[in-house]
Amino acid sequence: MNDRANHNETVVPILDLDDLSVISPVGRGAKGVAFLVRNHPFGESWALKVILRDFVKRKNPAVTNAKDGSEYKRIWLEQRVLSRFKHPLLPRLHGILSTDKIIAYAIDYCPGRDLNQLRKKQTENMFSQAIIRFYAAELVLALEYLHNSGIAYRDLKPENILIQENGHIMLVDFDLSTELPPPPTPRKSKTTKLPATAARSNSARRKRALSLQLFYKCSSGVMSEQCHQHSMSTVGKSNSFVGTEEYVAPEVIQGYGHDFAVDWWSLGVVMYEMLHGRTPFRGANRKDTFYRILTQPPELAGEPNPMRDLIGKLLVKDPRERITVEGIKSHGFFKGLDWDSVVEVSRPPYIPPGDKKEGNFFNRSIDVESFVERVFSVNGGGEMQKEELIKVGGGSGEQEKNRGGEVEEGENKRENPPPRDDAQNFVVF
Repeated sequence: MNDRANHNETVVPILDLDDLSVISPVGRGAKGVAFLVRNHPFGESWALKVILRDFVKRKNPAVTNAKDGSEYKRIWLEQRVLSRFKHPLLPRLHGILSTDKIIAYAIDYCPGRDLNQLRKKQTENMFSQAIIRFYAAELVLALEYLHNSGIAYRDLKPENILIQENGHIMLVDFDLSTELPPPPTPRKSKTTKLPATAARSNSARRKRALSLQLFYKCSSGVMSEQCHQHSMSTVGKSNSFVGTEEYVAPEVIQGYGHDFAVDWWSLGVVMYEMLHGRTPFRGANRKDTFYRILTQPPELAGEPNPMRDLIGKLLVKDPRERITVEGIKSHGFFKGLDWDSVVEVSRPPYIPPGDKKEGNFFNRSIDVESFVERVFSVNGGGEMQKEELIKVGGGSGEQEKNRGGEVEEGENKRENPPPRDDAQNFVVF
């Protein structure tokens, strides 16, 4: 699929809060809160992602110009990236909004929640192979489009895979994405093992030793320059240390520089989780998880089959040996699949029921700015208290499993981040 002709940025409308009915909060992330809103002039339902300016300033205390600072740059990059999308599995940017307190943008609203929540509704919290095949195929198409657009996604995980009203997926949250030169020509997948020689063995041992040295430095809580900008010159690659712990690729931890191949690794992790109900390298803490990612093979229990074979090829630690999009689409797991008709399937595995949220909350008055200020209050350490979250979110207060936090360049993360609250009507994204 070659979509490069459709990647031009479009003029994005400027929105006004007075033109929007804020129906309910539907999710929160590390930097913002998402609301379900209705646009008065057009009667459309959107998801409005709102970011508090004061929170961004606290992350960049020395920054006075809104054009400077890594957090602001990520916000503008995400908006620019969203404005280029013309694909049924990616969100459309409907408009942007800015006040003295917030920065916000409106994208398509997905009533079906996320893939992680859908998985937990399945028997033993696992999908069947047929369902995995469908969602994996759509993820391949979405990632292929992004890569042909020159965008490495870098944060593929079930919480960022939402279910649209028609049952098809939609990737969201592009604040960790980066722009790279698009792949000029298809790379041939490497599916055969190279002969093992003494020279290669010694080289591999030296490389592994250096990787572990970097790993211990990067996971010690001090994100030094060496961690995210290793000495190698990497043309067409990124050196940022970003991702989500359990899904991050080995080359990101190693700091050699990474490219689009990190997304195929994350696809392997997501497919493994859909099959087994858990991620393959989860450890007791961040250091343990990173060590497993760098050194341990995935446990592919069960009879060998095409799906396990594909997962194994996606989870190859050397990105040069990892299967590419051409190899994925021609793999036996997708045998007989008509790639051109995947997004046209009329009956996906799950179609969400009609959303009652608009009717329940339509007359409810929500002050967006005050709400977001409470979520990212200084007294709460940037986290709304559990009781307060239930009160304003209208949820049950069930505790979500700690899946590990996002890893971002220049941040000092705790090894054991606290569990994040997940309420019935308030989704952690």
